[in-house]
Amino acid sequence: MAVNGKEKRRRGRPTWCFFAGGGDPSLAEGGGGRLENGKRQKPTHLVVTVNGIVGSAGNWRFAAKKIIKRYPEDIIVHCSKCNYSTLTFDGVDIMGERLAKEVMSVVAQRPELRSISFVAHSLGGLIARYAIGILYGQSALRNSSGENGENKFQESATEYLEQKSKGRIAGLDPMNFITFATPHLGSRWHKQIPILCGSYTLEKMAHRISSIAGRTGKHLFLKDKDDGKPPLLLQMISDYGDFQFISALQSFKRCVAYSNVSSDFIVGWKTSSIRCQQDLPKCERFTKNLKYPHVVYVEKPKSSSMQNEDFSENTIYQLKSPNEIEDTLIKGLNRVPWERVDVNFRKSRQRIFAHSTIQVKTYAINSAGKDVIFHMIDNFLL
Repeated sequence: MAVNGKEKRRRGRPTWCFFAGGGDPSLAEGGGGRLENGKRQKPTHLVVTVNGIVGSAGNWRFAAKKIIKRYPEDIIVHCSKCNYSTLTFDGVDIMGERLAKEVMSVVAQRPELRSISFVAHSLGGLIARYAIGILYGQSALRNSSGENGENKFQESATEYLEQKSKGRIAGLDPMNFITFATPHLGSRWHKQIPILCGSYTLEKMAHRISSIAGRTGKHLFLKDKDDGKPPLLLQMISDYGDFQFISALQSFKRCVAYSNVSSDFIVGWKTSSIRCQQDLPKCERFTKNLKYPHVVYVEKPKSSSMQNEDFSENTIYQLKSPNEIEDTLIKGLNRVPWERVDVNFRKSRQRIFAHSTIQVKTYAINSAGKDVIFHMIDNFLL
């Protein structure tokens, strides 16, 4: 019954949408946008934030408010609310579909929107990657009719709109795709769940009991083989079937992976930064930055040498060993020119909460991560 109550409240008002001037559109929608010809123009850049496992829309409250404060005339932030609490155990695919529908609904209600960005934490990064694979090349018909003020939308089926939306996400120009401590390679590999201390015995145990997190656990540990298909995370490194996973990622002008170097007991450095072990930067290469004290290393995007690699369905089916699978995941995702930002809370009192501190999930106990959020905002592409 509690879930039903939440669903009713969802239909009652569109919560967790932030504007200049204070916030929830049910309370105040004015204040944002530029003045043109004496008229206030609404912001045209939609930023969608996505929470992680057992999280909620409120996890991004601090960052959302800071983004709006910095770019009041340009950005509206929508904190996704479709995947929360135990719904995050339903599987990356189901949650991705929910997110795609939510984004299309938001876009349909706002004809002024021109561009879109995603900012995701932990599991939310995988959910967002799945959603954009659906949204790539699609558009929304922006109608304003509907009962109770709700906007109805439908995906474009006309050749004109399909052509117009090529290379776009939900009909909008893709700008930033940013993840924070996301297990892009899954959680199956050695030392990818740091709290297990690299123990092969504990890692095998975690693999066996991963189903306690539902279908999501199976996806993270690459145990899913629905209808004989390869694991979902392997499907998501290519354009698989009707889903344009890699084309969607490549369409963004900027892709960034923020990663915890240490003290993150849930998601390892390698999987969140999409690197091989030997490619992780050594401590002596870390730098000090007074403005962003916890940002210790920034790796600029590199042109990919993987463009001619074969990531076809047949190749994915042939993968056998864990090393082959991990190597293929890294190569597949590195066809996207990622910017990597390495973060270290080792000297912070809040280091034990590093996985949540990197996004400032709860300001009272995660405030040390605010410089990381400001780093993201300062480098945001409008």
